[in-house]
Amino acid sequence: MPQLKSQRDEPDTQREYETIYILRPDADTDQIHDVNTRVRKVIEDEGGKVIRVDNWGKRKLAYEIRKELKGIYLYWLYLGESELVTEIERNLRMLDLVIRHYTVKVDEGVDPEARPSQMDEESFAATATTVPDEEDAYLQRTAAAAEEAKAAEEGAKAEGTETAEAAPATEGAEAAPEAAEAAPPAEPETKAEPETKAEPETPAEPETPAEVKTEASPAAEKKEN
Repeated sequence: MPQLKSQRDEPDTQREYETIYILRPDADTDQIHDVNTRVRKVIEDEGGKVIRVDNWGKRKLAYEIRKELKGIYLYWLYLGESELVTEIERNLRMLDLVIRHYTVKVDEGVDPEARPSQMDEESFAATATTVPDEEDAYLQRTAAAAEEAKAAEEGAKAEGTETAEAAPATEGAEAAPEAAEAAPPAEPETKAEPETKAEPETPAEPETPAEVKTEASPAAEKKEN
């Protein structure tokens, strides 16, 4: 049964709605892009107009939903009729990736020409990228630091093994230069000087005998007297 339009809506105007749906926290970029593309197609096929789309990132849920404690929030602001909201919610209920959705009417009697769209192809593609929350960012930094430490440890082990294997081969080569540096160069041999003939020693003068003091005999003394 088609829904009746409100009598308060002016001709050629639309209502303004906000729809927020929550995806599973493990949804990747391609999955988020597929859901967003499906919702966008429904809005355009039903004659609506997308004003704005935002990815609010991964957030902690107020309570557990389908065994999930976190979810990725997508925010849509658009113009359309009540039938459009019904079709969007029908499509969201068909997707297992969507764990919760709700829609709020913001305004009515809105002129579509007076509400320019803030969405272009580049901004729409960016909504598929989810910035990690604080917990995920911390876990990613911790994992990256652990991987770097492991790689450094493996590199140190590999370097130590290569050094140990190369040591026996280079030990003799390294010792030879060190020995050459330690030992001073040998001095050139000097020719021995020819031996000079020793001059003949002069014969020592014979020692003069010491004067012998003789005592005069008594006979000699008498003769002298």
